[in-house]
This record gives sequence, C-alpha cells and structure tokens, in this order.
Amino acid sequence: MSTPTVTADHVAPDPVGGGAGRSGEPLIRADGVWKIFGPGADRIVGSADADLPRAELRAKTGCVAAVRDVSFEVWPGEVFVVMGLSGSGKSTLVRTLIRLIEPTAGAIRIGDRDVSRASAAGLRELRRRDVSMVFQHFGLLAHRRVVDNVAFGLEIQGVPKAERISRAREMLRLVGLEDVENAFPDQLSGGMQQRVGVARAFAVDPAVMLYDEPFSALDPLIRRDMQDEVCRLQVETGKTMVFITHDLPEALRLGDRIAIMRDGAIVQLGTPEELVGSPADEYVENFVRDVPRSHVLTLRWIMRDPHPGEALDGPRVDVGTTVRSAVPVLAASEKPVVAVQGDEVVGVVDRVDVLKAIAGEGS
Repeated sequence: MSTPTVTADHVAPDPVGGGAGRSGEPLIRADGVWKIFGPGADRIVGSADADLPRAELRAKTGCVAAVRDVSFEVWPGEVFVVMGLSGSGKSTLVRTLIRLIEPTAGAIRIGDRDVSRASAAGLRELRRRDVSMVFQHFGLLAHRRVVDNVAFGLEIQGVPKAERISRAREMLRLVGLEDVENAFPDQLSGGMQQRVGVARAFAVDPAVMLYDEPFSALDPLIRRDMQDEVCRLQVETGKTMVFITHDLPEALRLGDRIAIMRDGAIVQLGTPEELVGSPADEYVENFVRDVPRSHVLTLRWIMRDPHPGEALDGPRVDVGTTVRSAVPVLAASEKPVVAVQGDEVVGVVDRVDVLKAIAGEGS
C-alpha cells in the first residue's frame, strides 16, 4: 500500500522565479534605474559622488538619491513585493516604472514596450491599457455611482457605454460588490471603497497591477480582508502584480519574491523563505527577527539528503509544507518524514531538524 502524501499548506515559490515560475521572457525588466532629485542630478550618476551616503550626497551636491542603481525582473503571474521603511525609495521606484516620476538613468521595459524611450502618447497608452495602479488614497469620483467609477478607465479608452457598464458589473461581482453598484462612494466603508478602486484597476484588463501601499490607511481587520482579496484575485486572474508596502507580514503573506530597499537600493531580493532563513545582512536580519521561522520555512529549507540504503518508508509530505504544519506528522510517526515533490523524493526530515528550526525562532 502506498503512503499518502500530506499536501502543502504553503507551497514555497520556485527559487528561480517566484510562484509563477520562469517561462519565456520577464514581463517587467528594470536595469540600473536611478532617481536623483536636485540640481544637476544627471551628472551624479557615474560620478564618484554617486557612491556617497545619502546625507553626504545632499550636503555636498544638494541632491537626494531616492533610487540607486536598481535592477530586477518580474515574471508573468508573479506577485513581486517591494518593501522598506519610509524614505527607502520604494514608492519612487514603482512610479518610475510607468514614468509618473521620470527616472534619472536606467532602462525599463514592460512587455514589448521600452518605457524609458516611450513618447508622451506611448506613456498614455501604457497607463490606459497595459498597467493599472491602486494607491493608498482611493481617488474615487464622489459624484459618480460605484459602477461608473469602475467603468471610468474604459470610458477614457472610448469603450461604448453598454460595453463598459457590463464590464464594470463583471468586475464588481469579482470583488463582491455587485449589490452596491448604484451607491455613491461616500456611502461605502473604507474597505469597500478600496475594493471599488481594485475593481476599477482590473476593469481595463491590464497586463500589470501596481499597488502602492493601498491598504496602509485601513483598519487591521479590513486590511487583512483586502490582503485575502488580493491573493484570491491573483489566483483567479493570474495577473502580474507589483506590491509596495512597509509592512513585513503583508510582504511575506503576498509576495512570491520580495525586494527589501534601504536608502534607495535593494539590499536583498528573494523568496519569503530566503529572506527569513538567510538574511543578507544585519539590516534584513533585524527586519525578520520577530517572524516565526516555522511559519515561513518549508521542508525544503531543513531537509537532508537520504543516507545510502536508507529506508524511505516514513510519511510522505510535500516539500512545500511549512515546518509548523509538518510537526503533527512527525509527532505521529517514529520514522523520518520523506519530503516529496510530486512523485519524486527530494529529501528527508528528521525530528531534530524540525526542533532546530523551531528553536531558532526569536534568536
């Protein structure tokens, strides 16, 4: 009789490309992006001053380096989170992707569009059709009904009224607001208003969704509901999402990969598991210090190779299962857990490995 496999409660992202995996070309590519505010900003890049700490650069040149030589790729269907403290450059970075803020240097591509060289007309087309942005402030039109707010982007595109209202109603059903389509924004709660903003962004069927700290003004319970909503929508639609936040639990919950920024630069980019299990420096280590490791690390992180001739007859558990969820399986068996990926055995997990992972929490 074959041993049943315990499936993962959390599937760890593919280490080379987030939960979406890497196939084909990245949907977003940023190469060497800089944004410097101040006089003669374009002369800073490539000079000796570019490497100065932020305070020294300001004192010497009057310039502020908001984004420093940032490069990354985002793959189709991936949720890519950029996080950092206030002033780290995360919101400036996301705005440079569609040139709401002009980058000082660097190259940006979204799909087959060279954003860096796009004309004003090309940028308008990009923002109307390819990329939608959800901000912290909902920006709803107070004098328009909910359904008309959702349809607004389609109206800008020149979509006929009947077609855009039909699409707006479809999006309201997607976010669970079909019963309030004729209400006005001020009749809705903050969470409902943000759902309207999300529905409006989805209505134009963009290739990329950009979220700039959209839930930071919401109450904690509503914020959690909206995080659930983003997760659900991503699964249902497969949209590529770039999500900006200063909140680590939010980043860990949403992101296939996370880029942590400090003083305009990315200090570590990796999966939630990589950030928690192997922080790049003391700054990242302090960020993740209070995260329960057993809630994030999976068996992939703690497993060992099978010993030669070892009997692999213990319970089989998906390699993407978190350590916390594997504890009951280990406790119920006298044999080591066999970590599997599909039908393939990829490792073995002993009780001591789990105990070490748990003991490392809070250290």
